[in-house]
Amino acid sequence: MLGAPGAVAADGPDAGVAWHYGDPVGEQRALVRGEAVVDASHRGVLRLTGPDRLSWLHSITTQALTGLPAGTSTETLVLSPTGRIEHDLHLLEDGEATWITVEPGAVDALRAFLERMRFMLRVEVADVSAEWAVLGEPSRSASSTLGPVWVDPWPGAVPANEGGSADTASYAAVATLEHPGAERPWREVLVPRAGLAAAVGGRRLAGTWAAEALRVEAWRPRPGLETDERSIPHELDWLRTAVHLHKGCYRGQETVAKVHNLGRPPRRLVMLHLDGSSHDLPAHGDDVVHEGRRVGRVTTAARHHELGPVALALVKRSLPVDAQLFAVAGSGTAGHEQRPLAAAQETIVAP
Repeated sequence: MLGAPGAVAADGPDAGVAWHYGDPVGEQRALVRGEAVVDASHRGVLRLTGPDRLSWLHSITTQALTGLPAGTSTETLVLSPTGRIEHDLHLLEDGEATWITVEPGAVDALRAFLERMRFMLRVEVADVSAEWAVLGEPSRSASSTLGPVWVDPWPGAVPANEGGSADTASYAAVATLEHPGAERPWREVLVPRAGLAAAVGGRRLAGTWAAEALRVEAWRPRPGLETDERSIPHELDWLRTAVHLHKGCYRGQETVAKVHNLGRPPRRLVMLHLDGSSHDLPAHGDDVVHEGRRVGRVTTAARHHELGPVALALVKRSLPVDAQLFAVAGSGTAGHEQRPLAAAQETIVAP
């Protein structure tokens, strides 16, 4: 959709789709009203078939997937043997196949991992990214005439099982009903790539600027931005939608269980409300500083249509929740001028 009127191309992880279409503030407001759609056709798409597909995925990822009913959307993570986040799978079971969408640029690595883990099981893994594209839109409806639909479970519930203990966990500093993500409905609609423009039709287009600003407001983590080579799900409050705590063994489970049962994560996700008197925004990887010392890094920064400049950041768990912080724009790039921006901390993951 980069040929649409006013389209300005995004860069970084969203290269290949539009950053905005000339009115990023208006596009955000249209998304909030449910009146716009986002081109997410740079996401990778896999289609899994075969009778063993769900039990197999159940055994190698973090979510309980055996016997998943047709029409169910969920989220699951692929972890390293030491529990670090490698992939986030947006998963939809339609009764005949399992559809998975993943971050831009991640589909080849994920498919290679799945093929290595397939052994003699009755599963076929197909990369259908060339045939199917993703459209994102603010809706919780699981049905569409256009194609399969994945409904984002974030922020999810933390229900108790029959034994009285929850199958998921929350590390958030607020109750689920007060979580800002509850105000952000979101779904991905899979459409034939050749018919992408027709699927958009006459609806208003919004770019990734608008979608990312609303994601930041909802405290929704994104792989490759909120994650790095050390990230575990607890730091990002990701157990609430992507990790089942009472299922069988899977790669990385020991770390998940140990941190959940015996301690707290070494880092925690926060939201930063940035000084709006400057036109600067920190970039991914820029330093977060307290009393002249680096205490974390910016993961995503955005301009929100109501909140102004905001960011998600990973900081040390021991950092006081009332600490006076600065996000140092330019600090993540050698040779750039460093510009400290006052940053008020809003607690997401409790210390």
